[in-house]
Amino acid sequence: MAPITEVEGRRLALSNLERVLYPATGFTKGEVLHYYATVAEVLLPHLRGRAVSFLRYPDGPDGQVFFTKNVPPGTPEWVTTAEVPRVEGPSRMVLVQDLPSLMWAANLVTEFHTHQWLVDTPDEADRIVFDLDPGAPASIVQCCEVALWLRDRLAADGIEACAKTSGSKGLHLLAAVRGASSERVSEYAKELAVEAEKAMPRLALHRMTRSLRPGKVFVDWSQNAARKTTATPYTLRARPEPTVSAPVTWEEVEECGAPGRLDFHARDIAPRVQDYGDLLAPLLDAGRAGRVP
Repeated sequence: MAPITEVEGRRLALSNLERVLYPATGFTKGEVLHYYATVAEVLLPHLRGRAVSFLRYPDGPDGQVFFTKNVPPGTPEWVTTAEVPRVEGPSRMVLVQDLPSLMWAANLVTEFHTHQWLVDTPDEADRIVFDLDPGAPASIVQCCEVALWLRDRLAADGIEACAKTSGSKGLHLLAAVRGASSERVSEYAKELAVEAEKAMPRLALHRMTRSLRPGKVFVDWSQNAARKTTATPYTLRARPEPTVSAPVTWEEVEECGAPGRLDFHARDIAPRVQDYGDLLAPLLDAGRAGRVP
């Protein structure tokens, strides 16, 4: 029997806490749950109001890894769900609104992925995102160069960007926006990706073509499409080690001289939150959202 834990008055069965999920470091499922509980204060605001896709890896990243978009079987009735428009027709998805829901979802061993819009206003994007993905031998160092160019280009249009690591090889650029559909935001993001390639032809690329990728940074603008999701800030990733999609300061981006400089693991995040608070807090302030031209 799984031990029953009470979280803010909700009863949860948390299972297999001793199971090692990240063999490279011995990081267990219990530590996954502890990590999510520790960062809940900064993570939950980025999940609230958004339909969540789960990338599940119940046996660790080396086992079966699968995406869950619809409400999983056995979801407790107190977990918030919402009907969400999808190409194949509306479907019901989970919203992680509070600590009990977060702990329930974390027990499924989950990477959290969210859309760039809120379920209450699916016709309006409230985020723009660029996923900067390096093709070897390029690394996060080159991603940082492209990120700084994009930051300044967005600022020229009155849009304030924040950065986080992808938790894998690259960097994500995010900004709060208002007054535009996902379609328009996608068009605008593509325009900027094309501009980045023109400005830095040896460094940036706006097309996914594999043969063009080596040594360059693919500026993936496509995650702005309404149906697409991106790794949520502070989520653990299904990688060999418990890496996190971690917010970073612009100073860290400017000073990133070596690939390992911006690798953050679960253990690194609580001290960073203590030092910096939520570096992505500007994304949550509607008053700071820029207008997509």
